[in-house]
Amino acid sequence: MTKRGLIDRLQAKEILADSALFKEIHLVKEQNDRLVAELNSGYHSPKEGLGLLEKITGSQIDESVTVSLPFYTDFGRHITFGKDIFVNQNVTFVDLGGITIEDNVLIGPMSRLIAVNHLTAPAKRRGMLVSPVLVKRNVWIGANVTILPGVTIGENAIVAADSTVTKDVPKNVIVAGSPAKVLKLIESEDQL
Repeated sequence: MTKRGLIDRLQAKEILADSALFKEIHLVKEQNDRLVAELNSGYHSPKEGLGLLEKITGSQIDESVTVSLPFYTDFGRHITFGKDIFVNQNVTFVDLGGITIEDNVLIGPMSRLIAVNHLTAPAKRRGMLVSPVLVKRNVWIGANVTILPGVTIGENAIVAADSTVTKDVPKNVIVAGSPAKVLKLIESEDQL
């Protein structure tokens, strides 16, 4: 199964705990757990670290991407990195629904990007509903931020430390709080 093939089958779909798809997901997760453990154990040169991240994501990663360890992901195959990205320590990607990080993004330590949720009906609660997270170019995500499923962070936005992002963030704004709310617009250097 290709990366794109599995993510296409998951879009806006309930995945019940007793389904064949649920079992397939957990086989990939088991393989990913081994790779993540290898990534986070011992020292790796930047090139070796990116090599392990490429195995985890199943995609080529530009050498301009820096991911500080430890780095955590539950699934791995649905992460897409652009260029010139910095991910600080102890960041977690829950990526089954897809997480795309565009160019020139900074992600602070202990942040969590989550692209999957459990179903609300008690009888189905072990099941999942996936919804992608998109971080547009030149975004700065502060320390200890949580971004929930289905959220897009607009270009040039800043998400302040300790925020919980529950809905889309417009471009060129600073948001903060739980839930995150727009504090102010970011003036471009052209306007100064």
